[in-house]
Amino acid sequence: MTYLQRLIVTTLAFISMAVLFPSKIYVSSLVIAFVASFVLSILNTLVRPVLYILSLPITFLTFGLFSFVINGLMLKLTSLVVGTHAFAFSSFWSALMMAVVLSIVNAIVEDHHARKYLR
Repeated sequence: MTYLQRLIVTTLAFISMAVLFPSKIYVSSLVIAFVASFVLSILNTLVRPVLYILSLPITFLTFGLFSFVINGLMLKLTSLVVGTHAFAFSSFWSALMMAVVLSIVNAIVEDHHARKYLR
């Protein structure tokens, strides 16, 4: 999957979750969702590897489940960078829920994409 396709999938996931859970996730517009997707991709490239290395012991202890907490932190950081007036989560638990949903959506899209080229 190309970078632009991944941004579009993440943007649609943000919009969908904001529509399904308006009291938990706030996205002011489609453009803001796209900007948040872009910011998240940049933060995932620059900050997430450092957090993964620092949290490696606890990630091993929790059998990898702590990675969802790191993903939730990345989403909260994205919210702070984009601006809480345009893109926000009501709590850390909402960001954690969004991290789980993004993981599931990306897994489904990647699996579909991989199967398409295996045929």
